[in-house]
Amino acid sequence: MLFQYRAIDQDGHEREGTIEALSEEVAISALQRRALVISAISQAEKKGIFAREFTFFTGIKNKEVVILSRQIATLFEAQVSALRIFRLLAAEIGNTRLSMMLSTVADDIQGGSPISKALAKHPAAFSIFYVNMVRAGEESGKLSETFGHLADYLDRSYEVVSKAKNALIYPAFVICVFIAVMALMLTYVVPQITAILLDTGQELPIYTRIVIALSNFFINYGVFLLIALLALAAYGYRLSRTSEGRRFLNSLELEIPYVGDLYRKMYLARIADNFSTMLISGVPVIESLDITASVVGNAVYATVLKEVGEAVKGGSSISDALARHPLIPGIMVAMVRVGEETGELGSILTTLAKFYNREVTNAVDTLVGLIEPFMIVALGLGVGILLAAILMPIYNLAGSF
Repeated sequence: MLFQYRAIDQDGHEREGTIEALSEEVAISALQRRALVISAISQAEKKGIFAREFTFFTGIKNKEVVILSRQIATLFEAQVSALRIFRLLAAEIGNTRLSMMLSTVADDIQGGSPISKALAKHPAAFSIFYVNMVRAGEESGKLSETFGHLADYLDRSYEVVSKAKNALIYPAFVICVFIAVMALMLTYVVPQITAILLDTGQELPIYTRIVIALSNFFINYGVFLLIALLALAAYGYRLSRTSEGRRFLNSLELEIPYVGDLYRKMYLARIADNFSTMLISGVPVIESLDITASVVGNAVYATVLKEVGEAVKGGSSISDALARHPLIPGIMVAMVRVGEETGELGSILTTLAKFYNREVTNAVDTLVGLIEPFMIVALGLGVGILLAAILMPIYNLAGSF
């Protein structure tokens, strides 16, 4: 909620403004942490529908968090105080929602809260992994290095994800064009020509009759088909919200031919990158495994990491615990074992993460290289067969005169 306030600062000057807070008590507490004596505070009047600031499209993108982390790291290296850093970035950042979050973080820091605790109140921008990294930096006194590690990690993750998304834009466009062309032909073009063909009374080829039947099906039952697809999508979404359903869908995505291999490499890259970043920043092994399990993004691999954490608590080495799970490849087990023996587990995992990130990039390029010609050929064949099924009877009719 937005509150309007009047207050007196330490110099005796009267100040007016607005503050975003969950309740009036929280707003008062935040203002008092700014050393203001409040004279009046009230909830701001709601704006009309045309004057209201819409926040539906003001989500926080990964790219914004990457840039923010890099800016924080740079300012810490320049010996700027934490309070001034968050005040400065809150005033300069373009995203309204993120700006309000940073202002609240600055208020909490001014009130004596640790940076990690202040960031933890805003999970929409700062994940569990992010918060624990910052907490480790506070405990070790290496906040500037920690934010640097965070910026590097987020940069790598953003690069891999954005590359995959950008690579799939063209195949998705071709698929949408294919569906649109086929739907237009079957529901608009074919019915008009069908009437002409039936009036001639000639014997239609089998492939023409199949196309006409398909056209009639979409015209008569297309709405029901659309409803069934929407219901299936809703069921899939609801299934993904349960732990059992999420695990089923996550295990299913790992079994898809070729695509499943891409997913496995992506999750292994994420595990190695998360784990190495946290170890290098000083987060304990058990805590690093637990946090990595919570942010890996796949319920199957999350279970594996939790079981590895339990085994390590029981005295097992990380490599031996990983070797018990077939989802963890032998190269990762061997690399982790070398890291444990040499005491360079963090750097070994960093090398492993770079390897898997390259594998993901190469797999995406190969997948797109296979999809593009396949979709172009499928689009050409689909439209060609459809046109042939319609034009051949017309050609035969013309030849009979």
